[in-house]
Amino acid sequence: MKINVFTTAILALLTFVSCNSEPSLQKYFVENTDKKDFIALDVSPTILNLDSTKLSAEQKEAVNSFDKMNILAFKANDKNQVQFEAERNKVKAILKDPKYQELMKVGSGKDGASISYVGSDENIKEFIVFANRKENGFAVVRVLGNNMNPNNIMTLMSVLKESKIDMEQLKPLQQLVK
Repeated sequence: MKINVFTTAILALLTFVSCNSEPSLQKYFVENTDKKDFIALDVSPTILNLDSTKLSAEQKEAVNSFDKMNILAFKANDKNQVQFEAERNKVKAILKDPKYQELMKVGSGKDGASISYVGSDENIKEFIVFANRKENGFAVVRVLGNNMNPNNIMTLMSVLKESKIDMEQLKPLQQLVK
């Protein structure tokens, strides 16, 4: 009987310890994906429409390090400005966590963008782009991958210029720009 009580107590403790209640972008995405003012989109590498036979070894490595992109956008309007400010502040608070290392920030407090990453310089697990504009709303883009590094990202950017992006996958975002 004592062993069962002890085992149950250990299991309960492990459950509480493993349930991390800290906010994260992943949790934020899950909580808001189906809400009416949000647009959620998952984009696969196939969006690039690349001919892999024309890629250099360095370009192939960069493309292979990219797994997917998650996009969550909040469409602001005259009626939801209070909610817009609250949601934008939630994202800003999440990005202040030390695990999100900021690379660059542009713009003012009301309009702007930032680029952050999670991982080490040589093994980046995700890049985060957060852009916001009071008139339109904001978007959070998570670029997820394996063994991404700054060189891979720069190479991927150059490959993007040559790609024939499948705009059909981005169609839901057109609502945000209107």
